[in-house]
Amino acid sequence: MRPNVTLKKLADMLNLSISTVSRALKDHPDISIETKNKVRELSNVLEYEPNTYAINLRTNNSKEFGVIVPAISNYFYHSFISSLEEEARRYGYSLMILQSVNDPLIELENLKRCKQSRVAGIFVAITSETTDIKPFIKVEDQEIPIIFFDKVPAFEACNKVCVADETAAELAIEALVNKKRKKILALFGDNNLSITKKRLKVIKAFADKKSISIDIRIDHANNPLEASIKFAEAFKKDPPDGVFCMSDEILTGVMKMVQKLTIQIPTQLSIVAISDGFIPQLYYPEIAYAETSGFKLGKLAFSRMMKCMAGHSYAQELEIDSVLIKGGSL
Repeated sequence: MRPNVTLKKLADMLNLSISTVSRALKDHPDISIETKNKVRELSNVLEYEPNTYAINLRTNNSKEFGVIVPAISNYFYHSFISSLEEEARRYGYSLMILQSVNDPLIELENLKRCKQSRVAGIFVAITSETTDIKPFIKVEDQEIPIIFFDKVPAFEACNKVCVADETAAELAIEALVNKKRKKILALFGDNNLSITKKRLKVIKAFADKKSISIDIRIDHANNPLEASIKFAEAFKKDPPDGVFCMSDEILTGVMKMVQKLTIQIPTQLSIVAISDGFIPQLYYPEIAYAETSGFKLGKLAFSRMMKCMAGHSYAQELEIDSVLIKGGSL
């Protein structure tokens, strides 16, 4: 096994001090060009790599961000992480990506791991079961900024970046109403999540309007299978002519049953979802959706993180705009 090449070994071989070698590798102006070239040439030949762990211990920081999400398989988070990584690379940072699998205990373990790794900052989408964010606040008190995104706590005094949940819900339900749909099934996810509460509030407000004559039935499903079952039950009892799907997970469950029952879209049923945009394009006709872009959210989250690291860490809640993308399902 080839031994690790250290700064001391480079210094001994070049008959220089360790500090001189270190500064030469960092292109310090006090070091001559001739010395820099000698150090770089030898370090390249011996394939010298800095000990990032030792650097982290010395500086109490790293060039790495922690990212905690419920599941990477979710396309929204995949898109968010892709955007985040693109921005981080531009600034010389990397990402440590951790999954909580929607378990608060695993989420806390991941938070502890980020702290132990001395990450520069943490991006986190909390689980639907997370009710206590004090552990996150304690980490922030140790000067590790935290940006909550997408699934964020109700607690106000923290940095949050979200999609425009209420706007997205309003665009989606208006699209169905404008198509003269009278019996609308609105399927939501976990009622404990802030995004569910915000979107549900808008739909309920529409249902209570006296100026429009529509029947909006509200139900909840925690996964695609439940969504499929809930839709089948509703269709058997009193077929809706419009369906609002709160998320991609809900949409995939609904579409599975739509295809199984050979329901014609949009003649029999109009469908609109809130989505990042990838899943709706997999169907024919393509599903109309109110866009909630994970990619755009990643850009916004990284921008907020850099401002926090620069000292502007006061609590803010930021949103990205939502637009209606018309498909053939209306």
